[in-house]
Amino acid sequence: MTPAVVKPSSWLTTGIRVEKVNNLNLFKFTDELGLRMQELLDKKKADSLTPEEAAQLEAIGELDVIFSYINAIIASQA
Repeated sequence: MTPAVVKPSSWLTTGIRVEKVNNLNLFKFTDELGLRMQELLDKKKADSLTPEEAAQLEAIGELDVIFSYINAIIASQA
C-alpha cells in the first residue's frame, strides 16, 4: 500500500500566519500547526507514527524549510 501524500499547500489557509518581527513580515506556523508538528515529532521519537502521520510530518517539515528560506531572503533584503 502506498503511504498517504499530504501537500504542504493544504495548510495555506489554516496553518500559516505572517508575523511582524523587527519591522519584517515573516512567515510562521500558527500555534495549532506548531503544536501538531511537535506532537508528530514526539510520536516519531517514540517510534509510533502511522504512515499518515509520517506523511503529515514530512509535509510540515517541507513547509518549515520553505519558510526558513523565504524568511532568510526577507531578512537579507532588509
